[in-house]
Amino acid sequence: MPSVEQLVTALGWCIVICPIVLLCVLGLTSLIGRRLPEEVINGFLKTAMIVGLTSSILMLALMLPMSNPHVTIEGGKWVHIPEYEFHFKLIYDRLSIPFIILSFVLCGTIFAFASRYMHREPGYNRFFVLNAVFLLGMTVTSLAGTVETLFAGWELVGLSSALLVAFFHERPSPVRNGLRVWCVYRVSDAALLIAALTLHHFGHTDFEKVLGSESWPYGITEVSNHEALVVGLLMLLAAAGKSALIPFSGWLPRAMEGPTPSSAVFYGALSVHLGAFLLLRISPLLDRSPVLSGLVVLLGAATCVLATMAARVQSDIKSSLAFASLIQVSIIVVEIGLGLRYLPLIHIIGHACLRTLQLVRAPSLLKDYNSMINALGVTAASGTVEQQSRY
Repeated sequence: MPSVEQLVTALGWCIVICPIVLLCVLGLTSLIGRRLPEEVINGFLKTAMIVGLTSSILMLALMLPMSNPHVTIEGGKWVHIPEYEFHFKLIYDRLSIPFIILSFVLCGTIFAFASRYMHREPGYNRFFVLNAVFLLGMTVTSLAGTVETLFAGWELVGLSSALLVAFFHERPSPVRNGLRVWCVYRVSDAALLIAALTLHHFGHTDFEKVLGSESWPYGITEVSNHEALVVGLLMLLAAAGKSALIPFSGWLPRAMEGPTPSSAVFYGALSVHLGAFLLLRISPLLDRSPVLSGLVVLLGAATCVLATMAARVQSDIKSSLAFASLIQVSIIVVEIGLGLRYLPLIHIIGHACLRTLQLVRAPSLLKDYNSMINALGVTAASGTVEQQSRY
């Protein structure tokens, strides 16, 4: 009979292995020129989502009775030299588990929708390979226990996002906008990489040392006020690029060039909230530095004003929803800067679910609206003819 610790460890690895296996199956078959039929791809997608989601829920159920729900899983040291070491480490706590469950729920919903939306599309297999990369990136980023692990997942999310914006590469506009998104992500990734190097310079590599050993959000950082401000500013720049905060807000509506399912799960639900998730993860640094918290509030408030004004003048529904998402993300950032923790997390979950529904519903909503307009036009025209016949 396995103990609770062994069961928790097995479930923790299962959550990570599911997207890895999915990516290997879909990616390797494409590389060797053996593309799978749509029915087989859908079967792998369903299996990975069900197993991953079930493991996440069981992990949550096992951690709820714990007085300090903070489980660490070591993946071993991958690099070890005298002045540097990199070890793969996963953290399961009050922040990562809800975000992982949200990722599996929304990705599973989008995969089920896209299996019909992308039916017989020439890039059907490529679409789901890139989404598997995205799911793996979200999983690694959410569970990262070291800054290097976080950076690896962060890169996977950015790569899949840019490639899906440029999905319809036969047209110049998606490719141009995908390149724009990639350039903004480069700035964000550079800031996160410099933050990682700065932490190493200060002698901190493990999140448990930087953010405290207590379960989120009760961790107390071991770094000084000066170190917290320097690292926090770099992390804030990385979060601003990923969540389209000022001065990087211009790429978000352009990212809607990609397929509607990817727009829904990326820029309405998960990817656009990744910057807010990063700020929640480094919340002990915000608690340490009041100046950093004030800058977070100021950046979120300024972005909210900009997004509100821009949303009122958009001429298409996807751009309107993009700026509507940005408004909510900026409000979440303000909440984090004000010292709130559980409220922003609940706000992220609720907003992600709502925006996914709206973006998925957008194409059929436009079709219904056009049908209604045409029906009203026919009715009005028939009424005019009837009035003329009376005279």
